[in-house]
Amino acid sequence: MRLYYLAFSARGLALAETLARALGGEAVRCGGPVTLAGWTAEHFASGAGLVYVGACGIAVRAVAPHLVHKAEDPAVVAVDEQGHFAVPLVSGHLGGANALARSIAKVCGAVPVLTTATDAGGLFPVDDWARAQGCVIPRPETIKHFSAAILAGKTCRIYSDWPIAGAPPAGVERTEDKSACDAAVTLTDPGPGPLWIAPRAAVLGMGCRRGVPVQRLEQAVQQALAAAGIPAQAVAMVCTIDLKAREPGLLDLCRAHGWPLRTFSAQQLEQVEGTFTPSAFVARTVGVDNVCERAAVLGAEGGPLQIPKQAGDGVTLALAAKAFEPDWKWME
Repeated sequence: MRLYYLAFSARGLALAETLARALGGEAVRCGGPVTLAGWTAEHFASGAGLVYVGACGIAVRAVAPHLVHKAEDPAVVAVDEQGHFAVPLVSGHLGGANALARSIAKVCGAVPVLTTATDAGGLFPVDDWARAQGCVIPRPETIKHFSAAILAGKTCRIYSDWPIAGAPPAGVERTEDKSACDAAVTLTDPGPGPLWIAPRAAVLGMGCRRGVPVQRLEQAVQQALAAAGIPAQAVAMVCTIDLKAREPGLLDLCRAHGWPLRTFSAQQLEQVEGTFTPSAFVARTVGVDNVCERAAVLGAEGGPLQIPKQAGDGVTLALAAKAFEPDWKWME
């Protein structure tokens, strides 16, 4: 999480700088060229974590015009300049504001003031757990049904394609029955019933002709993901051959989604073990018989292919899943 701190006094700036040294990020004082509205607009749009060292009211009024949805808004925390209280204001679970408040509290001795219902009741916060495990929730509107059941004292069943280390918390039990669960930890869409929790473990391998526009790449990716039932939010990175490291359309695609681009040499791709779809043309052109499948598997550190080679209109792509090892922890 990229953290930014805004203070309004000398004392507040001293605290902000202490937090920045401990947690990372950039601390500044409001005044002169640094305005409350301008600073907020710049960093809210970047998807960062925003910490206002001052009154809650200042932070609330500053971020109010920018709020979109709890699944999209960054973490926003207010901490008083004495360092007594750290108050998560926006995106407590999915954005990590509760976790950020706890981290701030550890640094300066503040009390984290958590008002989300599950945290206030000492109950399992499924969306906070998903974020801590590196997962996404493709349909965040369904979180409320799971949380309401937990708050009502019901036991919720969680299915997972992977073993979950440790013992489940109170109010939660593991189930091996995917058709009768309240939440499903799986890369592919489990259907309309359970809360879908997808690990950010998908690695896209891509190849393309020179000059292919980003719109064509985007269409190919969306079609392939939709057909496989895999959400775009679960993509961890895009991998390709080093000859495509500066391909404009590919760079634009990654920039639009915030996906890192990793490249490999033809020799590295050739050494990947497995059975792949060969192409004599590709071998003559770039020196290895397959780019997308090999790049996906190599980027996933040997993980299995979930989408085999898809080719058309100057674009090839494949998708592999890297290892995922969840546990029941959601806070340090």
